[in-house]
Amino acid sequence: MSISIQAVRKAYVARGAERLALDRVDLEIAAGEFVAFVGPSGCGKSTLMNMIAGILPVTEGVIVHEGRPVRGINQHVGYMTQADAVLPWRTVRQNVELPLRFHGVPRRDRAARAEAMLDQVGLAGFGGSFPAELSGGMRKRVALAQLLAYGPETLLMDEPFGALDAQLKLLMQEQLLRIWTARRQTVVFVTHDLAEAITLAQRVVVFSGRPGRIKQIEDVALPTDRDPFRARFLPEFERAYTRLWEALAPEIRRGEAA
Repeated sequence: MSISIQAVRKAYVARGAERLALDRVDLEIAAGEFVAFVGPSGCGKSTLMNMIAGILPVTEGVIVHEGRPVRGINQHVGYMTQADAVLPWRTVRQNVELPLRFHGVPRRDRAARAEAMLDQVGLAGFGGSFPAELSGGMRKRVALAQLLAYGPETLLMDEPFGALDAQLKLLMQEQLLRIWTARRQTVVFVTHDLAEAITLAQRVVVFSGRPGRIKQIEDVALPTDRDPFRARFLPEFERAYTRLWEALAPEIRRGEAA
């Protein structure tokens, strides 16, 4: 088992009162599995992601990653957010080399590994460019190369393609699926886009409104080698979307009415 989330609660104290963000979350994620989290805004999806990464502590319960309880920053995961961490004063190659440098990879090996990652994400030949010279989609590919460069066991992705237009989003989904199929790392993917969750994931986890609880888990019956351009026209996609939307829609309406 890659990630075990056991009776996890997360509470914050604001203005002297406790506010519960997540309540009694239990979830097992297998090694190599691609799981998506969906739910209304403020339901705790990103909070749970941050606890898996060790950025936030749990209030109650325990999170175990690759057999190790998460206590403090989890150095065995890679984290990609909607706002990329590409540094404008560094070249593309230098940006991809940066996490390798932090992980102690010798200088002589960093350039070769960075170039290999850039080739894998379709940016061969752009290593000497600066981020300002790239399109938004290309910058996302640089961020993805950064994430993959040092070979983390688990990829945590929090709305990574949310700022892209519909066409670029499909291209990035295709690229991510191709890389995941080749590498089989564990992926936890947070999104507000239900269609994106079904297109990418093997399982979709629906969270209730705050305090977040797991309301439904859907096994996605799409082929493993699915094509994101065509997947949403399959009857399996339509059935999964209908079931998941029936679970998700009341939570969204409840949040808007609150």
